[in-house]
Amino acid sequence: MKILVGSKNPVKINAVKTAYERYFGNVETIGMEVDSKVSSQPINDDTFKGAKNRSAELKKINDTNNLNADYFVGIEGGIIKLFSTWFAFGCMCVMDKEGNTGFGTSPMFELPESIIRQLLSGKELGLIMDELQNQSNTKQKHGAIGYFTNGVMDRHNLYVQGLITAIIPFLHKEMFLGEES
Repeated sequence: MKILVGSKNPVKINAVKTAYERYFGNVETIGMEVDSKVSSQPINDDTFKGAKNRSAELKKINDTNNLNADYFVGIEGGIIKLFSTWFAFGCMCVMDKEGNTGFGTSPMFELPESIIRQLLSGKELGLIMDELQNQSNTKQKHGAIGYFTNGVMDRHNLYVQGLITAIIPFLHKEMFLGEES
């Protein structure tokens, strides 16, 4: 099974591989840079749109270039306000060769007001976390979740959970996609 991932970020590529291998055995994952067509720091519904845009762009590339991939995965990190609280999360959109889609999200975690103010002014969470930790490229390592959980969870683990839930419609096609498994 071949899966295209809408990012060159090794954390995202490896998370897709881990999630899919739990269901389908050995898989090939290929990361490709594609445009999410949303801001670099998506807010609310734009996080879902960005993930879907990435999946759709991958499918288009696959169809045009005969890459023979089976699934196309877009992962978009964003923030969302629920119950008067701002949360960070990852949104995953899985698309198959026929264009059927499934969505999932990672666990959500609260962000402090000081960070939310910066995000709402257009700054990307990864850059804020780099500055906070005096490190570089933390989004390709443990990410904000690693910092806020004191290392108990990292971005890979966070994303695997969301990917597992995004695969659900393809595991139960008769219920979600109107076809037999």
